Amino acid sequence: MIPTITWEGNHIRLVDQRRLPLETRWVVCRGLNEVIDAIKDMAIRGAPAIGVAAAMGLALGAQSIEAQEYETFRDKFLQMTRDMESARPTAVNIRWAVERMKEIVDEMRDRGVDEIKEALKRASQDILERDIEINRRIGEHGLPLIPDRATILTHCNAGSLATGGYGTALGVIRAAHEAGKDIHVVVDETRPLLQGMRLTAFELMEEGIPTTVIVDSAAGYLMRRGKVDLVIIGADRIAANGDTANKVGSYQLAVLAKENRIPFYVAAPLSTFDLTLQEGDQIPIEERDPKEVTSFAGQQLGPEGLAAFNPAFDITPAAYISAVITEKATFWKEHTAYGRKLRPAGQVFSLEAPHDCQVDKGSNDKAGNSTSDLKIPAKPEHQCPHHPADKSRQVDSTRIPVGALRKQLISREPPPLGDKVVHKHNPEQGTEDEADDL
Repeated sequence: MIPTITWEGNHIRLVDQRRLPLETRWVVCRGLNEVIDAIKDMAIRGAPAIGVAAAMGLALGAQSIEAQEYETFRDKFLQMTRDMESARPTAVNIRWAVERMKEIVDEMRDRGVDEIKEALKRASQDILERDIEINRRIGEHGLPLIPDRATILTHCNAGSLATGGYGTALGVIRAAHEAGKDIHVVVDETRPLLQGMRLTAFELMEEGIPTTVIVDSAAGYLMRRGKVDLVIIGADRIAANGDTANKVGSYQLAVLAKENRIPFYVAAPLSTFDLTLQEGDQIPIEERDPKEVTSFAGQQLGPEGLAAFNPAFDITPAAYISAVITEKATFWKEHTAYGRKLRPAGQVFSLEAPHDCQVDKGSNDKAGNSTSDLKIPAKPEHQCPHHPADKSRQVDSTRIPVGALRKQLISREPPPLGDKVVHKHNPEQGTEDEADDL
């Protein structure tokens, strides 16, 4: 896995994700504004990754503040935090990182400015390391949801490149692969910037995980043919009721999964929950340059003057989500028929409750081979491991109120991992770009 972002002396080095997979090039950031530009221009992207970048960027920016008096330092630092928060509005991880760094400054008001600067840098490195540990815990919690043989559909990129390392949705997929499960991953290309084809497929192929890319509009066809066992995506922000903002196109996948009785999972750290918002419609949705739709790699695709609408994210209502996988628990949807109310007001997903699932309806010939031209392994019929054969069985569930989840969010230190799989990073040596080349 290529390191997404690192400290190198007194500057930050991050892999330029706009260049992958054809070229490994590094962006070197020597000041706060260069980090902000890298986030805005999507040289670094993915909610957890830009949260880490926000923390590192603020620590880097703090080094440039020449004031020695605390109040003057704090005023200039707070202006930096406001600039950082405006970089991308949808992902809550930026705000989470900003608040953590502000807390450090406030807690150290009786310390010297130089000591505060060092503490901010140490804290940003700690956020990076903890993010990697959290991702591994997400993978561990999601592992039981993956059948021993499964075809998994994912959207955009929620892998190591979207995080400090390992990944959220791809972290679950990696964990399944490391456990020896026979999995095949179908990757949406993810228009308009092709993060699925460029980044997710790249990561999976580097790991030796069987991968097939499809155009976004082919997902429904595959589901209808019974060629998908489950869908798993990441998240940029999750409201208190479970509504989830993720890369645009996620909502339509959830609708298709519901129609075809396929589990739809969201994998995200607890820092992605925003309990200040009661529902998804309150989440701000970033709208990006229409040229991302009407052109590609500098080449105009449509007629001159063509208008385009380019939202970066959409909202998937909680009722379409089977479960949210976090580093501390898996929150299940209440076991009800589709279309019924998910939960009482003020409550979120159930903990350890069953989920709606499906028996595979794949189209196989008498020898058990797939009749599709797509090179995805045929699947035997299987029953969801979380349900007995009798799907009418009623199971009581204990739902977690928002207050209890809030306590989980306050304490984000991940539990011990036990025996960890250690990956030795041998990243390609790429060229370095100065940040003002963005």
